Amino acid sequence: MAISLAERTAQLNAEEHLLVKADKDIEEGWKRIRDQEDRLRELMAGGHDTRQAERLVSLLRQTVVEWERHRVLIEQRVEYLRQEVAVG
Repeated sequence: MAISLAERTAQLNAEEHLLVKADKDIEEGWKRIRDQEDRLRELMAGGHDTRQAERLVSLLRQTVVEWERHRVLIEQRVEYLRQEVAVG
């Protein structure tokens, strides 16, 4: 069953919204990483055990990298839907 132009347009709008959210989440994620790295340096300077803090920074980085990969998929879906809507 074919999807109507209105449904495609609605999908496009939803995906564009997700793309904006992904950009915001990624930006905030990198900020959190920088903040955590600052805390990690403070712990190191104070001679504290930093293993858990280092692990947290690593996990945060992995998470943001996955968010960036997901963002690419959203971007590809947006482009596909834009073409579908343009063809109409």
